[in-house]
Amino acid sequence: MSVPLYQAKAEFFKTLGHPARIRILELLSEREHAVHELLEKIDIEPSNLSQQLAVLRRTSLVVSHRHGGEVIYSVSVPEVRDLLLAARHILTGLINVDTDHDTDHDAAVAPAAGSR
Repeated sequence: MSVPLYQAKAEFFKTLGHPARIRILELLSEREHAVHELLEKIDIEPSNLSQQLAVLRRTSLVVSHRHGGEVIYSVSVPEVRDLLLAARHILTGLINVDTDHDTDHDAAVAPAAGSR
């Protein structure tokens, strides 16, 4: 039985729900990297990097191949870069909206907070 698209999307976004996985995908969307290069650029333990790469491999977001003694990773589809850029644009917009509302919100909340 097939999974509804909305459920597949939810699982997909769960995969993106870890900061290390996002950083890995950002780096791999620029170009392929060997594991040692990822370790140099991400502040993460080797075992944790391995776990995060395994999650990304299982969901087919990244693929790997051997080159000599190294394992080289890359994104499986170029649209990953577009997705990360879209997230950046959305978050930038939300932060700007939130910043605009913070002044109004603080003014509205301050009297209530002081009346305790």
